[in-house]
Amino acid sequence: MGKHHNGNGRAKAIAASVGLLAVAITATTFTASQAAQDARATPAQATETLRQKASAPGTAWAVDPTTNEVLVTADSTVTGARWDNLVSTVESMGAGVKLQRTSGTFRLFAEGGDGIFAGGSRCSLGFNVVTDDNRPAFLTAGHCTAAGRQFSLSAGGRAAATVVDSTFPGNGDFALLTYNNRNADAPSEVDTGNGGTVQIRRAAEAQVGRQVQRMGSTTGLRSGRVTGLNATVNYPEGRVTGLIQTTVCAEGGDSGGPLFARNGDAIGLTSGGSGDCRSGGVTFFQPVTKALAAVGARIG
Repeated sequence: MGKHHNGNGRAKAIAASVGLLAVAITATTFTASQAAQDARATPAQATETLRQKASAPGTAWAVDPTTNEVLVTADSTVTGARWDNLVSTVESMGAGVKLQRTSGTFRLFAEGGDGIFAGGSRCSLGFNVVTDDNRPAFLTAGHCTAAGRQFSLSAGGRAAATVVDSTFPGNGDFALLTYNNRNADAPSEVDTGNGGTVQIRRAAEAQVGRQVQRMGSTTGLRSGRVTGLNATVNYPEGRVTGLIQTTVCAEGGDSGGPLFARNGDAIGLTSGGSGDCRSGGVTFFQPVTKALAAVGARIG
């Protein structure tokens, strides 16, 4: 971020947030094939059935397009009649739909990562971008903007960016903020810590199985792989659709950080989860390509 970096002199250029959902998975996995081997709902049918019949807070589902399977996850708050309903709904759809438990609780980490501050909250700066009218801007998580419309690059600092577009909950978790200084030094790179950077060259679609990295102010640089696409997550604050599911860990303060590849592909923005970087978990990200298209911006 050049002159805009705080702390050690740099504000992290981190992928726009999407609140972080790290999930510690238990060993028990329930499969629909145990109940209905000869029936198989398509991913589209399965996700619509889940949306209508089992979209309680604490549940999530994602699609693996390489196998046409749907993985359903329930956190520790899904118990009693809600758990029974979820099990029966999954079993009714036959093979190809799997249900697993997590020991955590799905939640947003709204204080975000190191770099941008508003209303006493802290979030991570996402990827620097350029708007269609050639203004310097950046992406972050949509849920972060509940803290305010003006963000600074240091705690208690002067406002440096203004929210111009934000989505959460609903069809994504992303926001666009334009720099108040039209001449802001906003390089297209991610600060990976210890003086390292990755030049961001393009926005790219996530692919199941791809190795990825995430940067955040709480836990720094972490890696993992993509495990599902078009994920739906039922946060207590509302349902979010179209997310990327991964094995990358994250914690409070990492929200809004970038998901990227070492070759310079910008892939996602941290959204939410229920684990941590000691026990691991599942984390969900907003696809960058969809955020850019929605707000009218591009990687610079």
